[in-house]
Amino acid sequence: MPTRFTYEELKTATENFSKKLGQGGFGSVFEGTLEDDTKIAVKRLDGLGQVNKSFLAEVESIGSIHHVNLVRLGGFCAWRSQRFLVYDFMSSGSLDRWIYHGNREHILEWQCRKKIILDIAKGLAYLHEDCMQKIIHLDIKPQNILLDNDFNAKVSDFGLSKLIDRDQSHVMTRMRGTPGYMAPEWLSSVITEKVDVYSFGIVLLEILCGRRNFDRSQPEESWHLLGVFQQCWEQGTLLDIVDKYSEYMQTHGSEVVEMMKVAAWCLQTNYTRRPSMSSVVMVLEGRMNVESNLDYNFTDPRLQNTAVEHKKDLTPLLDSILSGPR
Repeated sequence: MPTRFTYEELKTATENFSKKLGQGGFGSVFEGTLEDDTKIAVKRLDGLGQVNKSFLAEVESIGSIHHVNLVRLGGFCAWRSQRFLVYDFMSSGSLDRWIYHGNREHILEWQCRKKIILDIAKGLAYLHEDCMQKIIHLDIKPQNILLDNDFNAKVSDFGLSKLIDRDQSHVMTRMRGTPGYMAPEWLSSVITEKVDVYSFGIVLLEILCGRRNFDRSQPEESWHLLGVFQQCWEQGTLLDIVDKYSEYMQTHGSEVVEMMKVAAWCLQTNYTRRPSMSSVVMVLEGRMNVESNLDYNFTDPRLQNTAVEHKKDLTPLLDSILSGPR
């Protein structure tokens, strides 16, 4: 179980919370060092109400589980109205800083991207299938995927997650998540782990194409990556959307296009046609084939409102999830 830290211990470790790594709607993250020289990231959640729910959800969901592809929750602290979560420090920060054109330090080669994709899939498969209770993350996006010094990927930020018993097929919950990564069935509020599979499909497509799923810097007809993906599939021009700023990706274009089929499988509008994350892992490891006869009609009734939704996000985008320097 996570260690219960005192406020003074965290204050000392972070040099009075002086090295801020990021800030979001629920609080901030600070770099720190424990007495044994272990580097940590301390998330400070300010306020009450929703923040307390986020704190409890995170401690409850990942406090007692360990997996190489999940960010480890090492400890927590409750002090007055503030709540603190203590994580392993992830030196390479979040995935979004490495995959978007114009927002990355250097171009990730294809083998590195493949490893990151497999790591994310393994982390989600563990949450969905190998824990005593099924854990649905509900907010999978590049900002919530953290990378260590060797670019091993770990799923982070369980503040919106839901735990459900293994004999439950679905859960009823209010709409939560980040527009652009939310599955169509959120409109019905009947939610399964397949919402994470859909979000994974969006993240996978972003990694392969090197762009955001909604990007106003593109021509208006190309704002929505899903729409571009659907059109290129129909026209047989998927090579055109492979990350054009990466020679590595262009060189392996045919393999990247094959990987896009995995994304398409995960993005099926009918959630019952999406694979389990363990099936995705088997496909990525070459032990299984992608389902045939996929539906490439990704028309989502919310697409018309996406531009507005991206301005008034349904939940605060937590920069506090970033436990690496920006």
